[in-house]
Amino acid sequence: MVLTSESQEELDNSEEKKNLKKIEAALFISARYLTVQELVELTDINPLLLKDLLEKLREYYSKLDSSIEILNKDLLWKMDIKQEYFEMINKLATGSTEFTRAEQETLAIIAYKQPVKQSVIIKIRGNKGYDHVKHFIDIGLIKSKRAGHTLELSLSESFYDYFHVEKRKPEDNTENIKEEIEKATQEVAEEEKEELEKKEAIEVKEEVIENKIES
Repeated sequence: MVLTSESQEELDNSEEKKNLKKIEAALFISARYLTVQELVELTDINPLLLKDLLEKLREYYSKLDSSIEILNKDLLWKMDIKQEYFEMINKLATGSTEFTRAEQETLAIIAYKQPVKQSVIIKIRGNKGYDHVKHFIDIGLIKSKRAGHTLELSLSESFYDYFHVEKRKPEDNTENIKEEIEKATQEVAEEEKEELEKKEAIEVKEEVIENKIES
């Protein structure tokens, strides 16, 4: 078979499309900023060629009438939703299908108090806070490091990317986060009160039974 210039061009175009799809898939699945090296490891594409293809992919999405765009920040690359759709996405991300109401409250407290010890979160949220913290660490929304017998928790870069928010100084946190903390603390107190009332009711019932047996 003789490879003509036309057939060679077709092969080159076919290979480029294949590589573009690899990059597109990697960016889509990761849902975070990736370095060129990470993309090389995921796609097995030559670094120089990869950089050229990334630019082509970004240009393609910029011309496409789509809600998706390719972002480049400090040599990091990410596929994301365009800014005009952030409000809708945040509603979905904070909905019951993603996080429970209790998890949202725990995350709000961590966001407001960070860096904060896990023991403090547990005092506010109760033992259920352990599961919440583990979940957030597992999915990369918060970072943890050993601090004595407990962990020190803080927000990760993924948190800001995930919720499309900018980093803020502690004093810049909004009042609604404070309200979430107060509400969460109140809920824990009410739960503890309810448990105490149940325990007292059981003790009273047991005492009545014992009196009946004795009589």
